Amino acid sequence: MANVSGPLSLTHLQLQVIRLAITEERIFKMFLVLGIHVVFIYINLAMLFTLWSKPSFRHTARYILFAHMLFNDTIHLAITLTLYLLGNIYLFVVRAACAFMVLLSSCTFVNAPLNLAVMSLERYTAVCFPLRHSELATPGRTQLAVGLVWALGVINVLIDVCALFLKEPSFFLTPVLCTIEQLQTAGWQAEKGVALNTLLFVTVAAVLVYTYVAIMLEARSASSSEPGSAQRAIRTVLLHALQLGLSIMSFIYVMLESLLAKLPPAIYIQMRYINFMVVLILPRCLSSLIYGLRDETFRSAFRQHLICCSVRRVGPPHRSTKH
Repeated sequence: MANVSGPLSLTHLQLQVIRLAITEERIFKMFLVLGIHVVFIYINLAMLFTLWSKPSFRHTARYILFAHMLFNDTIHLAITLTLYLLGNIYLFVVRAACAFMVLLSSCTFVNAPLNLAVMSLERYTAVCFPLRHSELATPGRTQLAVGLVWALGVINVLIDVCALFLKEPSFFLTPVLCTIEQLQTAGWQAEKGVALNTLLFVTVAAVLVYTYVAIMLEARSASSSEPGSAQRAIRTVLLHALQLGLSIMSFIYVMLESLLAKLPPAIYIQMRYINFMVVLILPRCLSSLIYGLRDETFRSAFRQHLICCSVRRVGPPHRSTKH
């Protein structure tokens, strides 16, 4: 299984075990991963189409950020699936293609908590500054925030790619098994990645905690005059808390990978698969789905879209004519 989001050093023995252990169990696991990815990629694309089909969604900051979450998660799932399959069939690719995939995977991995922080700030302005929300959270400013998220997300791996290109341009023409450590030939690169991820996590956590506390205080003060608004704000806080927990699981994945690498190869294979599915993939799949289905306006539009698609597939019944 290819590492898709953090540094991990595989020993030669572990790589040999991964390469040779082609069993029915492993084939079943591959198809299980493939099936889960295809299902959730399809769901994400269907939700994206629903958002794109209504102008009211396309021009609202909240739904622009939700669409970005879906777009980001879909790319991450697709790249993760590609790296997983390449690692399982032990297929080598040139380092240039590997660098592109790892760059995209790492960027979308980092984008998820950053986008969550921006979404929390948008909800904070909506609840705490309702009269200025339309002025502060314009579509243009929201798109600018999305661009900033991608600029911050690409920094880590882009430094590795540029450092290797300046050191040895022909390095990217060598075929390798695609993992992030193929782009980290110096010790400082792994340490830099840990430092940047730690800084990112602390910053996002601080933003989320601040917005949670502010929204909770505003919800309590509004509980007497606007109980419905207060309840919606509290539900938003709880939902963002759940998404924060899912994001934390993705950060923990990298640390667990490093610990699992010390286990015997046979145990390592099993535990790494469980870590991959439970800690990295399922939270990423469920986060967008939970957020979308919780929103009443989007849920209604999404249900209507699915019903329309189902009716179109079935089509009108053929009527028999008598002559």
